[in-house]
Amino acid sequence: MTKSPYVRVVTLILLLQAIAFYAFAWRSETVPPVEPLLLFPPVIGEWLIYRDLPLEKEVLEVLRADDTLNRFYVNQTTKELVDLYIAYFRTQRYGQAPHSPKNCLPGSGWEPVREDFLTLRVPGWDAPITVNRYVVQHGDQKSVVLYWYQSHSRVIASEYSAKFWLVADSIRYRRSDTALVRIVVPVGPAGTDVAEQTGVAFLQALFPALLRQLPL
Repeated sequence: MTKSPYVRVVTLILLLQAIAFYAFAWRSETVPPVEPLLLFPPVIGEWLIYRDLPLEKEVLEVLRADDTLNRFYVNQTTKELVDLYIAYFRTQRYGQAPHSPKNCLPGSGWEPVREDFLTLRVPGWDAPITVNRYVVQHGDQKSVVLYWYQSHSRVIASEYSAKFWLVADSIRYRRSDTALVRIVVPVGPAGTDVAEQTGVAFLQALFPALLRQLPL
């Protein structure tokens, strides 16, 4: 088993978490101030708030996030709907951590159809960012999911990279705050490519608001 790449990766992650715990536990943590996600802008470019859908108490107890936003936006021109979900963690020091959509969505009955990365440019960021592109299906329904982890000055797609930077930032900056940002776009008659284009357009409109909302 020790020769298995999967076992080696999991072992490395556990080792990094242990290092972070012992190197960081005795030091005070820097927890930056952040406004409640409920105050997130109701208008994002051409997109207007359609409905807030608060998460159930049982779900919040499992997530253990310090703040969450689950909101639908509608494009005022095309009438396309997108679902924006943000889970913000002030600290990961006591075991709280974002739940990967790769684990949560299959648990809700959504099966993966496509899983890879998407690189694109966004306003207010010097270099292109890379996010997860995840196409899922539940019966006759299909959705395009774009998600990433956003910590101070970083956009991270890989769960493994997120663990690495958690350790590095805990030691260097005494910070472990992070956010999971997820965009879900239902696939309509126009197909998956159009749904993805919609998600990308919303992401690009959304990003400046994220930079203002989440601490740098």
